[in-house]
Amino acid sequence: MPNSVRIALDAMGGDHGPQVVAAGAALALRKRPDIRFLMFGDESAVRAAVAAHPGLAEACTVIHSAVSIRMDDQPSQALRKGRRTSSMWMAIDAVKRGEADAAVSAGNTGALMAMAKICLHTMKGIERPALAARWPTMRGQSVVLDLGASIGADAEHLVNLSVMGAAMARILLGVQRPSVGLLNVGVEEIKGIEEVKAAGRTLREADFPDLAYKGFVEGDDIGAGAVDVVVTEGFTGNIALKTAEGTAKQMGTYLKSAMSSGLMSRIGYLFARGAFAQLKEKMDPRRSNGAVFLGLEGIVVKSHGGADALGFSVAIDVGYEVVRQDLLAKIGELIAQSHDALAQAAAAADAAAQN
Repeated sequence: MPNSVRIALDAMGGDHGPQVVAAGAALALRKRPDIRFLMFGDESAVRAAVAAHPGLAEACTVIHSAVSIRMDDQPSQALRKGRRTSSMWMAIDAVKRGEADAAVSAGNTGALMAMAKICLHTMKGIERPALAARWPTMRGQSVVLDLGASIGADAEHLVNLSVMGAAMARILLGVQRPSVGLLNVGVEEIKGIEEVKAAGRTLREADFPDLAYKGFVEGDDIGAGAVDVVVTEGFTGNIALKTAEGTAKQMGTYLKSAMSSGLMSRIGYLFARGAFAQLKEKMDPRRSNGAVFLGLEGIVVKSHGGADALGFSVAIDVGYEVVRQDLLAKIGELIAQSHDALAQAAAAADAAAQN
C-alpha cells in the first residue's frame, strides 16, 4: 500500500507476549488500515497469534527471532545475549535500516533504552534521550518528560527536554504553541536547584516561537493540567509517575470498598453508574499508554509491560501519529533554535561578567 506506515513490533516483549501484541495490532489496523507490521519473535508462536485475528496476516510480515529479552534482565545482560539476535533489537534495527518507520515494544524498559541508544544513536545536539508520555489531567492530557530514561540534568538538557516535549505535544495533543513548565519545589524564581533556575532563565529569555514558557510548576500542577508540557529529569519524573499510578490504584480501591459497604451505598451506585463509567474511562491508564524515546535518530515507543490489547493498540497509535506528523524533523528544528538561544545566553553572561 502506498504511503503506509510501517511499524516494527517486538512480539515477545511484555508480560503477555505474542497474544497481546497480535490482538493490539489487529485493533490498531481497524483504526488505521494503512499500517503495515513487521513482527519479530518466535515464528511459530507469532504466526499462531496472528492467525487468531482475521485480516491481520495480510498486513504483517513475521520475522523469526530465537532470542527474547526477559523483563528482569539487566540492560547489560540484555545487550550481551540479545544484541542483533533478539526480537527487541531486530525491531529497533528495522527502523535503523529503513525497513520500518517506528518500533513498538512492551519489553524491559532499561534494555529497550540501551538497545535503542546503541542502535539508533542520538540526534545532533542531544546528549541523552528522554522518555516522554501523555499524562491524564483535569483539563485533558499533558506531556511529561523525562520519565526515567536517564538520571540528572543540567540546564542545557532541561532546555532540550522542553523543546522535544513541545514538539510531541503539538502532534499528540494538537496544541499549536504548547505551554511548558519546569517541575520545581515552588513557583518562585528564587527556589530550586541552580540547573533548574538556569534552564528557566534560558527558556524565558529565548522566547521560542513554538512553545510558551510559563515558569515553574509544582507536583500538584501536573494532574491539574496547568501546562501542556511538564519537564523534569528522569529520577524525579519516574517517581512522580509511579506515585500517580499508585495513588490512582489506591483511590480505585477506596471507591470500590465504599460503594459496596452497605445497602444504601450499593443503591447509590446503581443511580450513579453512568458517572462512575465516565470516571473509569478518564482514569483508564490504557488510553494514555505509549511513551516515546525522544532524541533518537528514529522512533521507538515503549508500551507498558502489562498492557492488554487495547493498551498496546494505543501505543501503536502513538507511533503512527509521530511518524505521520514527522516528529523527528520538528525536534531537529527546535533543537537548533535552542542551541542558538543557549549560545546567545552564554555570550551575554560573558559580556556582563567582563563589564
